[in-house]
Amino acid sequence: MRVCLWGTRGSIASPGPDTMVYGGNTACVEVEGRDGTVLILDAGTGVRRVGDTHRQPRRLDILLSHLHMDHIQGLGFFAPLFRSGFEIHIWGPPSATEDLRRRLARYLSPPLFPVRLRDVDARLELHDAPIGEFRIGGMTVRAESVIHPGPTVGYRISDGQSTIAYIPDHEPQLGSFGELSDAAWTSGVRLARGTDLLLHDAQYTADEYEGRVGWGHSRIGDAVALARLAGAARLVTMHHDPAHDDDRLDAMLAEARAMAGGVVDVVPGREGSTLHI
Repeated sequence: MRVCLWGTRGSIASPGPDTMVYGGNTACVEVEGRDGTVLILDAGTGVRRVGDTHRQPRRLDILLSHLHMDHIQGLGFFAPLFRSGFEIHIWGPPSATEDLRRRLARYLSPPLFPVRLRDVDARLELHDAPIGEFRIGGMTVRAESVIHPGPTVGYRISDGQSTIAYIPDHEPQLGSFGELSDAAWTSGVRLARGTDLLLHDAQYTADEYEGRVGWGHSRIGDAVALARLAGAARLVTMHHDPAHDDDRLDAMLAEARAMAGGVVDVVPGREGSTLHI
């Protein structure tokens, strides 16, 4: 399985020299299975770069964790949507009030965007992601609700040989300042359990989190604790705060590795990096 990080920020960061290593694009991860199935996890600004790599008509599936702007902002700039011959499937968390098309159309329509969702050239299908297990090509996908404001899911994805979990916006510690120690009651553990790779929210330092409880994001220590609790082999930190420059993120990475104690391999979520599992 190939995992390419196209955007790892929680909000667009300055593309200046202080963010060159970690990048400035918002959440987007491309996953390719051994059979060639391609899943695109979230459609932040990084999805524009993904679209530039797919020029021949094919099927592409976009799995949205939720519909906050930093996770859908790149859709209007995703070139395959505007090319005939492509088959694009967009999956998103179900809502009790409106279907996925109506919710996405709030952004992809005037006055926020000049082209309506209904007018794209690709064959477009929209789906509520089933809570549970489903198949896309050669991939088995499991979606589960996780703690974050509004309908939000995390994804567990397997191609039969490798398994990853993607939980980019998540607050497993909500309601408690103790240690994450009870797997049965910790959000996200079932998705991450025994995975080869966990991509997880690591936005805040411990001090920053104290003033942001309930915002839906993790201290970096919580990301490590969740990975250890779930028995994930490797943790990729992501959803970096836009105010954090490369030096701050390097320091947080060093802290996370110390917390992991060699039990979990902690990898920095740097835009443009590719992992093979």
